[in-house]
Amino acid sequence: MISKNIAISNRWIILLGGFLLSLMGGMSYSWGSFIIPLVNNWGWTTMQATLPFTIMIIVFALTMIPAGWIQDKVGPKKVAVWGSVLFFIGYALSGMLKWIPNPAWLVFAYGLIVGIACGLTYSCIAPAARKWYPDHPGFAVSASVMGFGLAAIVFSPLKRIMINLWDVNGTLMALSIFVSLVSLIGALIIQNPPDGYTVFTSNISSKKIIKKTAAPVEDIPPKQFIKRKEFYILWTSLAMVIGGGLTAIGLIPAYAEVVLQLSPAVAASAVSAYALTNGFGRPVIGLLSDKYGTMRVMVITYTIQAAVFIALPWVAVNLWLLILCSLLLGIGYATTFALFPVLVASGFGSKYLGINYGLVFSSFGIGALTSLLGSWLHDITGSYSPAFILAGVTTVIGLLLLVILRREKIK
Repeated sequence: MISKNIAISNRWIILLGGFLLSLMGGMSYSWGSFIIPLVNNWGWTTMQATLPFTIMIIVFALTMIPAGWIQDKVGPKKVAVWGSVLFFIGYALSGMLKWIPNPAWLVFAYGLIVGIACGLTYSCIAPAARKWYPDHPGFAVSASVMGFGLAAIVFSPLKRIMINLWDVNGTLMALSIFVSLVSLIGALIIQNPPDGYTVFTSNISSKKIIKKTAAPVEDIPPKQFIKRKEFYILWTSLAMVIGGGLTAIGLIPAYAEVVLQLSPAVAASAVSAYALTNGFGRPVIGLLSDKYGTMRVMVITYTIQAAVFIALPWVAVNLWLLILCSLLLGIGYATTFALFPVLVASGFGSKYLGINYGLVFSSFGIGALTSLLGSWLHDITGSYSPAFILAGVTTVIGLLLLVILRREKIK
């Protein structure tokens, strides 16, 4: 097979495509802005208001398996285009809540259809970035998925304004056009490198690339991957650490408004702080993993995340301390999205990364149950402390599993 040396500058467009897709996926993640309006204006319980988001996460996670397999076969562009179309359909149907004011409708329109759209688009981002950047895999993947974190910085406060103007249903209808159009632009950009693609550089890192080329990681097909104990460790670890991140996204805005008695606009600043490190922290985390090792960075980060979650109900007693906690928790969530695909590729190759990572990512839906359980605990206790403590405990479990995985020599 003939190697093709593509100019380094040409690869950046792929990261832009992935960024736009992840930015719109992040739009779907910033659900916290809808919880209080659905509770206060529509008479729903906190659990009912959280349920569409939880179902969306579960469907998103499960969709990653077939979506990853399809994109490995037909390429990322077609799959991402299908996802963009479904974004329009899902958001538009969700905007009919005014005429069908039932939680079950939003579970169907947002939870199911938007969840499938997220799975289709997200399955295309990490594999393409990893294949275009064999020399800087951590940075490439993390920069591509950076949009998931940054979305909340702009869109969480913006959604508050939109909800005040148009209510929940009008906001969802407007988002149907915006999200689908931006996703479509990203879908038309993203693609796999040509067969035989190799990157040559003139700097010191080129020596590392030559070494990797001489001793490549074995590409493990999915049928073999799911038979290995490392898969189950990865799967469970992701479920545990992601549960904490989803709890933070869902409950921090409500915690700020109810416990700290902050206005919705001020409460949104805590979400923006979380989104700041969740977004901008991803390429930084990626660079650190390229330099110091993926596993080392993950262990340190999740240790901090667990400690913050367990201490948050007693530490975050004012806006500034809540912002500090949010910043630290955002780094943990950034690490999860940025480095788990890198970890899978480093241990099992990039040829089947779409479906292999999709298989691991399916545990994301189990992690989402932590968020739902946290909302349920709040409903029955009237306190947010059990939810945050639960998130800290699950993070500890995920951390311990990664330590076990490290002994299997996956770095």
